[in-house]
Amino acid sequence: MRRLPVHLYSTDVISRAGVVSQLRPRPEVLLLDESEADQADVAVIVSDSIDEPALRTLRGLRSRSRSALVLVVTQTDDAGLVAAVEHGVAGIVRRSEASADRLVAVIQAAAAGEGAVPPDLLGRLLQQVGTLQREVLGPRGLTFAGLAEREVEVLRLVADGFDTAEIARKLSYSQRTIKNILHDVTNRLHLRNRCHAVAYALRNGLI
Repeated sequence: MRRLPVHLYSTDVISRAGVVSQLRPRPEVLLLDESEADQADVAVIVSDSIDEPALRTLRGLRSRSRSALVLVVTQTDDAGLVAAVEHGVAGIVRRSEASADRLVAVIQAAAAGEGAVPPDLLGRLLQQVGTLQREVLGPRGLTFAGLAEREVEVLRLVADGFDTAEIARKLSYSQRTIKNILHDVTNRLHLRNRCHAVAYALRNGLI
């Protein structure tokens, strides 16, 4: 069985020692030292809270590393939870629940590209997402994929095989407007063409 290479980040010596003592004996993971950090499949960040120093560490890791990010945290509020997810965290473990088995399970899930969050935190995160959609994105006609409703309508019709003129007639827009909508979508999302835009919308479950 391949041991997952893991690097640990913590400014607190005692917290670091606690997590090291949990992970060092485990055959599933291989703890790397500082000189090998860039070879880690998973970076484990230990912090009291999701504060600015913790977010700064996450930003740095995300910009220079391909490692999946796991956060071991003593406490978190809703804003910190959302910020952690925005900064690419794939797994969250409460310090009080950070047994060796739990840490290994979350590390393995993160390495496999899966998310692992305590159920109650996941519920709070989903509530925050719902609030954001209702109060911020919805009133502006936007979705989480960054597409407005009329952009989704146009892409749906492109996917159904309609050309620009037919889409314009169906939606009561000018052909120029349809072309502008498609141009805006492809440019904003860095897509190559309208086929790529349709593929993006399909992949994100929008059409």
